[in-house]
Amino acid sequence: MLELKTAFEQLASQAAECRLCPRLQDRRAVLSHLNGTLHPLVMFIGEAPGQKGADRTRIPLVGDISGRNFDLFLTATGLSRQEIFITNAVLCNPREDDCNVRPNNQEIKNCKPFLLRQIELLQPPIIATLGAVALSSLKQIEPHKLTLKDVGKAFDWYGRKLVPLYHPSPHVVNGHRRANEQLLDYKVIVDILMTTNNSSGNSAENRENNTKHIEVL
Repeated sequence: MLELKTAFEQLASQAAECRLCPRLQDRRAVLSHLNGTLHPLVMFIGEAPGQKGADRTRIPLVGDISGRNFDLFLTATGLSRQEIFITNAVLCNPREDDCNVRPNNQEIKNCKPFLLRQIELLQPPIIATLGAVALSSLKQIEPHKLTLKDVGKAFDWYGRKLVPLYHPSPHVVNGHRRANEQLLDYKVIVDILMTTNNSSGNSAENRENNTKHIEVL
């Protein structure tokens, strides 16, 4: 446990010192103990920290509407933040004209060693990607042909289960993948946990019962 904690802290320090990306020179990597447990049942991977969210709060998916939506979806699975780890394909917030923008291919490539190391250190049995950028970024670690057409299904990838999900941003929820649809997508995580030894029978049953209609912003 101490060795894992030390190795993770070293990785976080290396990420904090990274200056490979020209337009992210003045940004800070969002990677610390605030990302979650080092023994996660699920690792969630997003695109990049949001300006009003993690770039400000230093906690992934906290501080903006995307974070509030994510918490509602997560609660419906019966999982808590104490049981998961959240990171991003790119650890710093890319923005232009004070607005969030997508990370470019080089930024994703530069951050790939950090993402790979997080997976190797934490060994999550399930990885859930939030959006197309996060899903595509995993191809640099182990090739796959998955797209958002495969959302809400579980696939074998890099020695674990991979579950593609949509991003919980209000833009996506209101225009591309409604709340009730995303809720069903998250249910796949519950189904996986119910068939593994990561959960007791009672907790798995509670997670199943928690997948119900919720309202998001």
